[in-house]
Amino acid sequence: MNRDELVRQALASITEDRLRAAAVDVTSIASPTGGEAPLARWLADRLAAAGLEAHAQRIDDGQANAVGRLRGDGTGADLMLYAPIDTLTTGDPDLDVPWIGPELRPDMRAEARCEGPYVSGLGASNPKGHAASVLVVGEALAALRPQLAGDLLVAFGAGGMPTNAIAPDGRANTGHGVGCSFLLERGWQPDHAVIAKPGDCVAHDEVGLCWFEIVVPGTHTYAGSRHRLPYRNPIVTAAEVVTRLERWLADYPERHRTATAAPQGIVGSIAGGWERMLAVTPAACRIRLDLRIAPGTTPLEAKRELAAYVRQVSAELGTELAVEMVLAVPGTRTPPESWVVRSAVRAWESVNGRPHEPIDGNSGATDANILRARGIPTARVGMPKAVSDDFALGMNTVDVRAMRRLCEVLLRVAADTVTRTRAEIDETND
Repeated sequence: MNRDELVRQALASITEDRLRAAAVDVTSIASPTGGEAPLARWLADRLAAAGLEAHAQRIDDGQANAVGRLRGDGTGADLMLYAPIDTLTTGDPDLDVPWIGPELRPDMRAEARCEGPYVSGLGASNPKGHAASVLVVGEALAALRPQLAGDLLVAFGAGGMPTNAIAPDGRANTGHGVGCSFLLERGWQPDHAVIAKPGDCVAHDEVGLCWFEIVVPGTHTYAGSRHRLPYRNPIVTAAEVVTRLERWLADYPERHRTATAAPQGIVGSIAGGWERMLAVTPAACRIRLDLRIAPGTTPLEAKRELAAYVRQVSAELGTELAVEMVLAVPGTRTPPESWVVRSAVRAWESVNGRPHEPIDGNSGATDANILRARGIPTARVGMPKAVSDDFALGMNTVDVRAMRRLCEVLLRVAADTVTRTRAEIDETND
């Protein structure tokens, strides 16, 4: 069958009811970062039942990827449809409260709820709704048993969220793309990739991120001796530092803006002192911040820019602040003229019936950075947020109508790519 017929037949089987059921299933299987193995095994079983060569790829006892392959005849380029599967928060009140709010709302739990075209529950949109769309596309294509030139890989990665280990004694590298990196290291290498993550456009680049720790020194002393001994409370000094950092971070995007990116930064954590012993001051307070970096900016350039400002603050406050980079994932870019980006743009335009316009001001980072850093041209496509004014609710609510549009984009890119020989793609790309 030709490409249009392949898309038509596959799309005919992708109903809103089917997508709703898939979104409910994946949302109802808890998969906090580091604990994705149950969902990965479920996804691998679904792929295998659909006829793909499927595997749950173990990383450790709690963490795993899922991947399936629909084989071509070897003459074409291989395409990976990819989505991460871990949630940013856990759904466990002992771990999430009070930082997420005074209590867990229903949408903050791994318990799917349906209301008309909407499915809600922990991660129902990001990443679960996007992962469910990739799953259903893989199943729909496998059911048709098309003659392919290249392999279609359908992959679901653990550890895609920007987080370190949840458990204090857990393996530190459980987030920041560890599953995607492991997948590629173990031989699941495509020629092109499409990652499904939020955003109603085709993105060919995105920011990276660096995490920094700033240590504020002070004097360890006792409340009863404050008036008799040297007193320098680092918690108080840290408040001054954070106030200055916030002003610096507010101006940071304009210094690093690109055509599509406006990298942001936030102070995400402050630690200092013993909660059990408020009668004493600590000798240090620790500030940690996330600083996004535009494609083309290296982590060391970001570190030096921040360090220069921290030296200025040190002089202003008469202290010796120390700054260290504790994590770095560089931003990446796929040339917009590459095959997969142009194919994704054609697909998006066909589905939406209008010329594609990139969204600017982006500051989100995904596993696309891992794929591109390994030399794989990657396009990012996704859905608009169903809820735009509440961060958690936007992550936790998906519209099955938007899922179906995303499925059609993914189907069109797949049909456009894995039905062609490599020579045909090379000629088209010239």
